Amino acid sequence: MKFEVIARTPEPRREHGRLARIFQVYSGRMPALTWKFAITSIKNQKSARWTAAPAVFAFTAAIMICILFFSSISCKSNIMVQNFEKPRSRMVEEQLKTRNIKSEAVLDAMRSVPRHLFVPEDLQNHAYADRPLPIGLEQTISQPYIVALMTEQLDPVPGMKILEIGTGSGYQAAILAHLGCEVYTIELLEELAARSKKILAGLNFNNVSVKHGNGYLGWPEEAPFDAVIVTASPDRIPEKLIEQLKEGGKMIIPVGRAGSVQSLKLIVKENNRVIEKDLIQVMFVPMVDTR
Repeated sequence: MKFEVIARTPEPRREHGRLARIFQVYSGRMPALTWKFAITSIKNQKSARWTAAPAVFAFTAAIMICILFFSSISCKSNIMVQNFEKPRSRMVEEQLKTRNIKSEAVLDAMRSVPRHLFVPEDLQNHAYADRPLPIGLEQTISQPYIVALMTEQLDPVPGMKILEIGTGSGYQAAILAHLGCEVYTIELLEELAARSKKILAGLNFNNVSVKHGNGYLGWPEEAPFDAVIVTASPDRIPEKLIEQLKEGGKMIIPVGRAGSVQSLKLIVKENNRVIEKDLIQVMFVPMVDTR
């Protein structure tokens, strides 16, 4: 057998039909290889030819389309990440620093934790707006400034043991966990407790324990706590939470009737006495006692 390989740009052949005409249009712009295999038999001297250029072109075009498709998906993904990083940074600069949030650790946590993952998907574009957002079941995720303010007032440091009443979306717990605290959080609504637990686990916040239960009772099995943070408003300060607070510990809690303006209070436990300080007026969802 004798093999002859010829590389050239062929004229379109009649039998290729429409594909040959397409190749003719592009042949002036793109390189093409035509393999011509002449197989000569010693006995009958018959030859066979196969021109592969149109098939090569079609295959190449398909590969290029796939590359462009997956590249566009990758670019869209990167753009989405960048689009959330920019408003998160702007939130810190415009909403927190301008309102006198000074703790660099708190600012870094607010800049790092992806708040948009704690809100419903259809509200993610508003996650870094200067307001609370609904998260379903008549509950909300607090305004970024309120989260930062309440966190800063506790002076959190790594290793600090903190009780949170009202897990909600899980965002406040995530901020405290990012700061290196050991967080024990209680949520009255079982669906919210399960949802926030899943989100926190997905973000590898292994220093957060989520419990479904009545916040008025606290978490006596894990007491005492260095600090307590309450993200729902009771009409009075629950005694059980004071009892579970360490000597010298701090509690931040909104107090007041549901549907009315409440007072955000900072409480310090000293010599078995409670020292209260009113910070600002707020409006939180009510803290429900199921006993």
